[in-house]
Formats: sequence, C-alpha cells, structure tokens
Amino acid sequence: MATMSPEPALHPYYPLDAPIHGYVANEASLLSLLTTASVGAAALLGATLGLEPPAAGVVKTLEWEKLTLSRRSPSAGSLHCFFEGYFMIHHDRMASAQDFFGQMWKEYALSDSRYMTSDTLVLCMETMTVLLWGPLCLLVAYSIFAQSSLRHPLQLTACMAHLYGDSLYYATSLYDHYVHDRPYSRPEPYYFWIYYFLMNFIWIVVPLYYFVQSMRASSKAFKSLDETSAQRKSR
Repeated sequence: MATMSPEPALHPYYPLDAPIHGYVANEASLLSLLTTASVGAAALLGATLGLEPPAAGVVKTLEWEKLTLSRRSPSAGSLHCFFEGYFMIHHDRMASAQDFFGQMWKEYALSDSRYMTSDTLVLCMETMTVLLWGPLCLLVAYSIFAQSSLRHPLQLTACMAHLYGDSLYYATSLYDHYVHDRPYSRPEPYYFWIYYFLMNFIWIVVPLYYFVQSMRASSKAFKSLDETSAQRKSR
C-alpha cells in the first residue's frame, strides 16, 4: 500500500499547524522593506534632533536629554502608536496584507507566529501599548524637552510598563516552546536571535537604564527634601 505524503504547509510560520488562513507571500523583498523602514526612521530621527530648546540658559545636559527625547519620540510615536497600532486594528487579516506595515509584520512574525493568529496575550499587550504606553512615552519625551517636574514619575511608569510587558512576552513564548514543545519561531537561528531576541531585548536594556536614572533622581530629590525639612526644624 502506498504511503500518503504529508500535505505541504500552507504558510511558512511555526508551528506548521498554526491556524493562519488566507496567507499570501510578501510582494516586496526583505531588502526593500528594510530600506524603506530605515529611511523613514532616519527622517523622523533627524526631525526630532532638530528641535530647539524652549528657552535660553537651559542646563548643559540638554544635548543628552535631546538624545533621550529623540529615542522616545520615534520609538513611541512611530513604533508604538503607528506600527503596533496597525497590528491592533488589522490583526485578524494580517496574513493577506500587502501594504508596507502588513508586510513588515508578516516578516517579523516568522520569529513569532502569534502575530498571525490574533493570540490573546499578544493582542491585549499590543492594545495596551498603543493606547497607554505609546502616548505615555510621548508625554515623557515632552516632559524632558520642557524640563517638567513630572519627568521622572512619568519616566518610571513608562519604564516599568516596558519592562513588565517585555518580560511577559518573553516568558509566555519560551514557556510554550520548552514546556509545551510549541515553538512560535522558525528554526533558523536568524529569526530567533535577531528578530525575536535582539529586537525585543532593546526594550529591556533601554528602559532599565532610564528606570535606574529616575530612581536615583527621585532618591536624591527626597533626600534633599528631608535635609531641608531637618534644617528648618533645627532652627
């Protein structure tokens, strides 16, 4: 009796039995997608760095703060509010999308197919990011530029949101991989280490740096306040 060969996968994502319906391969090449994304990011970065201080006589650290602002604004305004906002709106028809954002998501999803299946955790996490954390990051950027006293409380909140969300994102995917033997990334190392690990690890390293920065600034401010109060009481 002749053995029946397994049916070919209808999509390139893992696991191969993932319920991804209506998949259509990207029309644009990877090089074309990356080039367009790089040009757009560079233009936004250049526009942000071109912002001028609101007034003369600002502190000398403003240039460093502008670099912080230049990171916050494009990452929050472009990535969170627009790129991830696209996913929030079009998550149920991503597999057949052929516009720029849709093709970018299909490329990234080779490292995490949950973005092609409207996974509950991913969808809820991205929705919160778009509606809450993206605008909050823009507000942090503005508070840095305007030298607002709210800068560090807002920055602490934004950093904690990113650290928690990214940790949960890693944990759920890796748990399914190693405990349930259900990987969401293709087996090629490039997709796991570059797309999945490195591109998301940035959202741990950078928020962690600014979290520590705000903790130190807050501690210093409260210490100064306590010393001032003690001096007043001793008079």
